[in-house]
Amino acid sequence: EEFVNALVNSLRNKTVDRLKKTYRNLDVLLVDDIQFLQERLNFENEFCTMFEALINQSRQIVITSDQPPSELQLSERMIARMEWGLVAQLGMPDLETRVAILQHKAELRGLQLEQKTAFLLAQHLQSNVRQIEGIINKLCAQSRLLNLPVTDELAMQNLSELLGSTKREEYRISAEEIIELVSRHFGIKICDIKSTKRVKDISLARQVAMFLAREWVVGPLISLGMAFQKTHSTILHAYKTIERKIPKDKDLFIKIEAVRAAIRSKALIT
Repeated sequence: EEFVNALVNSLRNKTVDRLKKTYRNLDVLLVDDIQFLQERLNFENEFCTMFEALINQSRQIVITSDQPPSELQLSERMIARMEWGLVAQLGMPDLETRVAILQHKAELRGLQLEQKTAFLLAQHLQSNVRQIEGIINKLCAQSRLLNLPVTDELAMQNLSELLGSTKREEYRISAEEIIELVSRHFGIKICDIKSTKRVKDISLARQVAMFLAREWVVGPLISLGMAFQKTHSTILHAYKTIERKIPKDKDLFIKIEAVRAAIRSKALIT
């Protein structure tokens, strides 16, 4: 965007030569989100010319995009130049690297983050590094403003809020599918979850299924109640019960997050 704006201004002020001199005498050119030049042929042509000028001078160019070069709506000339170099996919860091990033970010902010807490967070922060930044910022603010130590309980509470912030409308999943996922992760039969049995493990799995259905399924409580053969007030009671237990029960939290991950994998449609 900065490049496009600079080119527009130089054309308006008739200072294109000055712009070319600036960009073509760089040692290293780093360009983020090259897809921004899609369907901007005039700007793309100027960028491609600059690209070639730098390459001819053995300068370093690094370009990032949200898609591989072959899938971008750019000219064949530009795509060919990009594929001429090293094309590499950047994925999410592995668990150990995420732990190291969490501890490093915490250290930079003067936050005491024990390794076991960092591992707990890293196991569930698998979407992007911005989530890691966000959770550290929030923990740091809470620790300083409320004078609280960063415990596993506090970390899990913030993690639950962060991972549960995705809008339900972005997902399509039924209560029946959630019951099936809970059954698989908790080792409880589907028929038992839907039953009236009050055995502790069965009751917990049933309440978790209701909690997640309330969290992810778009629709009225009455519809959820029909799926569980319960009243809507029972669904609401189960939701509040599990919501209170999560910050206090580490094992329960981890199981619920595992089911949430399965829901995201199964139901994301956007």
